[in-house]
Amino acid sequence: MLDKPLGVSSNHALQRVKRLFDARKAGHTGSLDPLADGMLPICFGDATKLSAFLLDADKHYWFRVRLGVSTTTGDAEGEVMQTRPTEGIGMEQIASVLDQFSGEIEQLPPMYSALKHKGKRLYELAREGVEVEREPRAVTIHAFDMHDFALPELQVSVHCSKGTYVRTLAEDIGKALGCGAHVTALRRTGVGPYTEFPMYTMAQL
Repeated sequence: MLDKPLGVSSNHALQRVKRLFDARKAGHTGSLDPLADGMLPICFGDATKLSAFLLDADKHYWFRVRLGVSTTTGDAEGEVMQTRPTEGIGMEQIASVLDQFSGEIEQLPPMYSALKHKGKRLYELAREGVEVEREPRAVTIHAFDMHDFALPELQVSVHCSKGTYVRTLAEDIGKALGCGAHVTALRRTGVGPYTEFPMYTMAQL
């Protein structure tokens, strides 16, 4: 399990590991944005045949949310679209909002995603200033826990089904609170059964 560093794509990290191990065949099991770090399972040789099982597996994330600021991408890389006050928002209100996102919910995929529309990635269209209609998708939130709260920031963890967009979760929390929000830090802590599995950094490899 690679502990993918910040600032590099999952494919770039994969290629570096592949060279380090002089592997002829290797693949990763689920992309992480350059802004995100954490668990990136990498399979070598015949093990790549099993990668589909991990692609379909549940995921675990820790992330930090900045309340009161909405961005074009739902994370810190986007441009600020709107700022709103956060005074008066308390822990009980946030806990109530998190409860709203438990179980099966519907998410609208963000424009800044790798989904395709007529053969073109949505994020490519978004960068061109084009927005297309997307269909909501059903995802499952198995657990959603608050770990720290000090206005305007909130730290939470989530155990979710495949296909869940954490940035969309943050934006939806902001909408429910009436102040807007975006992700400022994101770390994947588990994939499928590998929730307490040791991860290795590039330096360690």
